[in-house]
Amino acid sequence: MEFLQITSAQNEAVKHLVRLRDRRHRDREGVTLLEGYRELTRAREYGMTLTECFFSPEFFLGVNEMPFLEKLAAEGVPVRRLAPHLLEKVAYRDRPEGLLAIAKMRRHTLADLPYRADGLYLVAETIEKPGNLGSMLRSADAVGATGVIVCERGTDIYNPNVIRASTGALFSMPLAEGSNEEVYEWLHRRDIGILAATPHTDKRYTDTDMTRGVAIVVGAEQTGLTDFWMTRADMQVVIPMLGKIDSLNVAAATTILLYEAVRQRGFPAGGATAI
Repeated sequence: MEFLQITSAQNEAVKHLVRLRDRRHRDREGVTLLEGYRELTRAREYGMTLTECFFSPEFFLGVNEMPFLEKLAAEGVPVRRLAPHLLEKVAYRDRPEGLLAIAKMRRHTLADLPYRADGLYLVAETIEKPGNLGSMLRSADAVGATGVIVCERGTDIYNPNVIRASTGALFSMPLAEGSNEEVYEWLHRRDIGILAATPHTDKRYTDTDMTRGVAIVVGAEQTGLTDFWMTRADMQVVIPMLGKIDSLNVAAATTILLYEAVRQRGFPAGGATAI
């Protein structure tokens, strides 16, 4: 199959892709950028709508990319070939994989979030670094968490670096957004316990019962959780630091707490239905 090739940086499609590197333009249009074969295929698998796709075969890592593009084109998605220097210009990655797509963002509301009485939830307050948020989504997917809630967000959920770090978990995880007050009310009404990690307690995370419905709440990389969550936490736990450094990366701490909850339960979390 022959595809239209773009070779000039003055082409309107290229200018559009450059604008979409800015969050303001993505938010205004309600779209995001997806990059790489794995991300594109997982986005499609979980219902994301691709509106345009661009490629440079010079960067392909395998043999599946072209059949995928031909399938998109057959379904009516505009597919265009970019000269290699143009793909490098619009790509986020230092080493592009040759595929870039524009996709419609989905809304994520608390009303759509799955609930189960013994659910395992992750609440992320004001996470600023896209890579950390993506890693946390990946860990939540790995343990089969019931859902992830982002409150008072500090970064764009659909930032391409969130998508990349999540390895597509952004599309598979049940996800919601809300203010601190809205999220607390959602959890409180459903009797979901709130667990917060802090250095200011002697209670180790391994000595705390996480077998009930629980929301593990983590905060910003520099400042940690706000008083809003610390004063409302049903459980405050500490992850012991045995070396010279006094804190863990928020994504690493999140992974430890999620896996401890699953260890205590003795079976994967998840399998919830929306109510």
